[in-house]
Amino acid sequence: MDFSWDDLRLFLDVARLGGLSAATQTTGLSAATLGRRVTALERQVGEPLFVRSQTGYRLTPSGEDLLLRAEEVEAAMMALKRWKDGTIGERMVRISAGAWTSAFLARHVAQIWTAGDRFGVELVTGSQKVDIGRRHADIGIRNERPSEQWLAGRLIGKVAYGLYARPELTSGVAAGYFVGLAGDGAQTRSARWLHARHGDRIATRGNDVMSVLELVAAGAGISVFPCFVGDSDPRLSRMAGPVPELETELWLVCHHEERHTPAVRAVTERIASLMREHGALMRGEGAAP
Repeated sequence: MDFSWDDLRLFLDVARLGGLSAATQTTGLSAATLGRRVTALERQVGEPLFVRSQTGYRLTPSGEDLLLRAEEVEAAMMALKRWKDGTIGERMVRISAGAWTSAFLARHVAQIWTAGDRFGVELVTGSQKVDIGRRHADIGIRNERPSEQWLAGRLIGKVAYGLYARPELTSGVAAGYFVGLAGDGAQTRSARWLHARHGDRIATRGNDVMSVLELVAAGAGISVFPCFVGDSDPRLSRMAGPVPELETELWLVCHHEERHTPAVRAVTERIASLMREHGALMRGEGAAP
């Protein structure tokens, strides 16, 4: 069975955007044309790829399988194009991490990637684990040992958390108020800890960690941050020592089949070295070197 890359590319747009209407914007095709192309691809596969409804297109199990394989083809086609264009090399190394760790890596990108490398790097930021098994990322930085048998894990440090506020007794700080996290981020361990102990004193919230940081820096109240975040921000002051029950481990995770490829191995070694260099900061024992 021969697949057309153009058909797979259209399938990827519909699958990722959840329907024909949204995919018209990225493909430049009409919904009717996209519908015909998707139906033709389903006939070629011999099984339905989507469950169609009023709210959009949802992948069937066969569609999920094709999505995984189409993403592999997409990665190969992009690598081929980069090779032809003589640009950044044969692949993009995707690093999955939470918002704070992604921001930390971005600030220290010179230690994990240089313009001379024959690969690029992409930060995949989110509060939920990204599926490395399905190649949605090449490397993950997690707070626990991986349980999946196809993943290799390496303990590279520990992360401490503490309560921080603007040093001046102003606004919400003076009143003893706290700043909480709303939305998906409210399910993180530190956010739940803050709500359990100080929920009745939360006066302001942000629906992402960066807005919480800005609220605290502006004096809206007190909140909990990783020590490598709070101790590195001159606008904040730690109110006491690290909170023992919030300490987490720092694991570097990648797929067994990928960990020895040159690009992935290079980036994992550089990240491990970076975290060792800043180990005291991560553990809440001092400022950045």
